[in-house]
Parts: sequence; C-alpha cells; structure tokens
Amino acid sequence: MKIERLPSGSYRIRKMYKGKIYSVITDYKPTQKEAITLMADKLQRAGSKTPRLTFREAAEDYVDMKRNILSPRTIKEYSETVGRFPKWFNELIITDITQVEINRLVNELSKTRAPKTVRNYHGFLTAVLGTFSPSLKISTTLPQKIKNEPYTPSQEDVKRILEKVKDTPYEIPIVLACYGMRRSEICALTIDDLDGDIVHINKALVLDENKRWVIKTTKTTESTRDIIIPMTLASKIRNQGYVYKGHPNTIYDCLKRTEKDLEIPYFSLHKLRHYFASQMSTLGVPEADILKLGGWETDHVMKSVYRHSMMEKEEKAKREAADKLQNALFS
Repeated sequence: MKIERLPSGSYRIRKMYKGKIYSVITDYKPTQKEAITLMADKLQRAGSKTPRLTFREAAEDYVDMKRNILSPRTIKEYSETVGRFPKWFNELIITDITQVEINRLVNELSKTRAPKTVRNYHGFLTAVLGTFSPSLKISTTLPQKIKNEPYTPSQEDVKRILEKVKDTPYEIPIVLACYGMRRSEICALTIDDLDGDIVHINKALVLDENKRWVIKTTKTTESTRDIIIPMTLASKIRNQGYVYKGHPNTIYDCLKRTEKDLEIPYFSLHKLRHYFASQMSTLGVPEADILKLGGWETDHVMKSVYRHSMMEKEEKAKREAADKLQNALFS
C-alpha cells in the first residue's frame, strides 16, 4: 500500500488487491493507521459487488496491510495464526460472523491451547473483525490466565554455567544475556556496536514469515539502549572480531546441555533476564534504571515477571524495620 501526494495537494492511497488497483483520495495526509482503515473500507465496499470475503481472506489482507508497519516476527506470528484457526471458522463470510461463532471458536481453541495462546488468537481475531466488520461489538469471556512463577536462576547456578562455557563460542552470548540482553539483540550485534566498554543495542535478528533470519529494529523504542559490560569481555570481543557467529538456536542447545551436565534445573536463555532484574533489584538499583537497562517498555511487564524477587526485597525490608523497632523497644 502506497500513500502518494498529488500535484493538486491531495493524497492518494493505492493498493493492489487480487490483480486490481484500488485508490482512495483524501484532502489531507493520512497516517498509516488512517490509510489502512480507509482502504479496508474501500475493499469492503468493493467486496459487496463481488464474492464476499471469508475470514481467512480478510485475515490475510489484514496481515498484508500491516506488512510495512509491524516487525517481521509479528507478521510471521500473524500469518501462522491464520492457519491455526479451524477450517470451519476460516471459511465463514466475515460480515456474517457473530458473537456466537466467536464463542464457539474460543471454546474449541481452549480445549487444546493454553489460556495465553487463546487470548493472543482472540486479540488477532478482534483486530481483523474491527477492520473488516467494524459494526460487530465483541464481548467474549476468555479463559482465565494461569499465573506461573518464573524460575530465576540463582547466583551459584549462573557462576557454574559461566565457568563451564568459558572460552567456548557460547561464553560471550551467555554473559551478555546475564546483562539483560535478549537473544535476538545478541545475535544482531556487530563489532561496530561496541564502543569501549559500552554496547549499543539498536537492532535484532528475528525470523520472518518465510522462516528467514532478518535484521530489524529492536522490539520496542525502549529496547534501543546502551549497556556497560566488563572491559575484559569487551576486549575478548574485539580480539576475536565478532560477538557471535553461530546459529541462534545453538545458544539454547548449549545452555540446556550445560544445565544437564551440571545438574541444574532447566531454564531458558531468556530467564537470564530474570536473573539480571533480580540481581539489579538486590543490589538496590532503582526500578526506573532497571527498566531502562533491560529495555522494558513498561514497569508493569517487568514487575509482573520479576515480582518474586521484588517481593523478597520487600520482605527483607520489612524484617529489617521490625528488628529496628524491636531493638528500640526492648534493648
């Protein structure tokens, strides 16, 4: 989809759809979101004169409209989601879909999918329907979220793992994960991103919808950040001339193998971000600074994932206060 400025000062939104070019003219420059909405309305009205869109067709069009806006990873997830909906729902005419069909779909998905997955699918569903059938008011009862206490590796666990992978190709990426970096960020780093002992994080390596590894911008604006690493680690990176050259998945494999060899409870590479936040909190680093260093978009996300370590810190503070009161009263 293109937005073009015309000699008259107006703007034209153009899109190729099923071999035909559709246009919408506006007297102002529309935002990308406005352009998508206007074109969706145009396609829907055009569709009334031709065979009506099924949910699958509408969903695929929705993904196509978002192709230049969303990250390759999100486009990949959306494209896969379309294929995971049952055939009977994908073949429904989108303007005929009611809350009854949505409830049936959610009930069916809930039998084999986790509550979080069902909620994600429903979010995509409502986005598609909101674009192509905006008159439908959706009010769905979704499965209750399951609260999982994330396992945070201990200091001893991490030290043993780092000792085990020392001087291997996986030492640098695993250490960087301990500093709060995501795997996608680590694998996108180049020697040019290193400035003294500062690492500039401004891109990520992710899978696109064609299952190709591509470089994109960071997950969120907040994810673009600088972190300071030990000078010894920075020197090691410079000496070898790169950060990591292997396949992204082999970092996972190495960590899993190392945990098994050391008889440490299994945890994923991403859990080292849990460790990072936990250690920063224990060391007394303000939450606002932890948020920036880890590249989290909101403190809600950070606190919901790392509330366990935060609660331990609060409990320690309460006990210290109680001890001080006890000493003041009875000493």
